[in-house]
Amino acid sequence: MLDAVYLIRENVNIAPFVYRMVLEGDTSHITRPGQFVNIKLDGLYLRRPISVCDLADDSFTIIYKVVGKGTEQMSTMTAGENLLVLTGLGNGYDLTKTADHVAVVGGGVGVPPMYLLAKELIKAGKKVTAILGFNTAAEVFLADEFAAIGADVKIATMDGSAGVKGTVVDALRTVDGIGYTYACGPEPMLKALYDNTDVSGQYSFEKRMGCGFGACMGCSCKTKYGNFRICKEGPILEKEAIIW
Repeated sequence: MLDAVYLIRENVNIAPFVYRMVLEGDTSHITRPGQFVNIKLDGLYLRRPISVCDLADDSFTIIYKVVGKGTEQMSTMTAGENLLVLTGLGNGYDLTKTADHVAVVGGGVGVPPMYLLAKELIKAGKKVTAILGFNTAAEVFLADEFAAIGADVKIATMDGSAGVKGTVVDALRTVDGIGYTYACGPEPMLKALYDNTDVSGQYSFEKRMGCGFGACMGCSCKTKYGNFRICKEGPILEKEAIIW
């Protein structure tokens, strides 16, 4: 875990209310796909937790949606400004628990962390199908990037304007041979996957966080193996551990 100043290299709008930010600095504490960072913003007491989308030796990428004061403030920042960021948070996805053909399933702003995960799985020789869910075609992002790294991309939109009409579950039903599922998205999406898939998997959960590293106990949840802190023992929970 590292708290340090990072240089904004890029901050661009890529979809309605969705921005991609590249931060330059020490990335050594980011060790697994699915981990997140916690960003300090001027005038706001609590930091903003954002999942890591991509990683390089001297920078990492986040993709965030403007949903409140914090992310709105982030969207106004420009290249050359600095941010105080706590990195290397959360457990991340365990790539030792997998299958030959896997699905990485993201809904909305749950899509970004699946990109780094897909890269690592493909590097490990896995066949990866990326199931990306949005409300409408105008909101779709990262689909071309997933395809460029070798993932088979399936889009689901609620209004049917792109890909399969319906949810990520509807899109997943069009794919054969999935042996394991990784997912990140809103809780109703995760519950639908849980109820409609027979294979094991790992799901990334969101909760309001106070500290982001397990000290305040504000994001604890019950699992079949006891109480877990979403920011520390999570945000990734194995399917078999989840209590709804």
